[in-house]
Amino acid sequence: MTFETLIAEAAAADVSGWNFDWLTGRATEERPPWRYSHLLTARLAEATSALDIDTGGGEVVAEAPVFPPRMAVTEGWPPNIARARHLLTPRGAEVVPASPGEPLPFPDASFDLVTSRHPVRPDWPEIARVLTGSGTYLAQHVGPQSAIELSEWFLGPLPRDGDRRSPSAETAAAQAAGLEIISLRTARLRMHFHDIGAVVYILRKCVWWVPDFTVDRYLDPLRRLHTHIQAEGAFTAHSTRTLIEAKRAGASTGTPRDA
Repeated sequence: MTFETLIAEAAAADVSGWNFDWLTGRATEERPPWRYSHLLTARLAEATSALDIDTGGGEVVAEAPVFPPRMAVTEGWPPNIARARHLLTPRGAEVVPASPGEPLPFPDASFDLVTSRHPVRPDWPEIARVLTGSGTYLAQHVGPQSAIELSEWFLGPLPRDGDRRSPSAETAAAQAAGLEIISLRTARLRMHFHDIGAVVYILRKCVWWVPDFTVDRYLDPLRRLHTHIQAEGAFTAHSTRTLIEAKRAGASTGTPRDA
């Protein structure tokens, strides 16, 4: 397909929800070794009350065959809220609108399990507040400098230090909120984009990679990247992921189960 056709197709694609099936055959990303969805499924089956923060369209939570007696999720983007309600409400889950940066709309000590896959900006004090005394936070966070090669193609050189997503920064923030990190693992993973449409799609979906992205604004670097992909077969970048498990400081930790 031509550059113009690929761009038009990606610009018209639905980017709501947190499903990436549109990229099948067009882009690939390695998966972390810990298999977060399997960990989440196991923990939900054991919990009595659980909250999933920044759930997107609810797709990751929906993979779990068993929910705890109380299952709640939060999401801030209206199209995702509608999708999550379609997936999760029939199974008895509460789908609650909640924007990043605002207090979670639940009383203190509401949940014995709080989870999140790729939260926008973890609010550690709020996570600690809604956990029960023996509750657990289990999450897969986007790590530092994820897809920085792609961001820098459009934005130029970016700072490589002081990242709030670094494991040390997140550990410090969790501890400041009264939580204790009992398990932390990181992974650096290859991403391959095989056509320019895949790039446009991912930049429309992951808007924080190039915050002011539009096709018109970045038409010239898109054309250059299209030429690069045609010559090399793909554009390669790297994502980073952090698996975090935390409890209230002083709570019994037991043995981490994500090793």
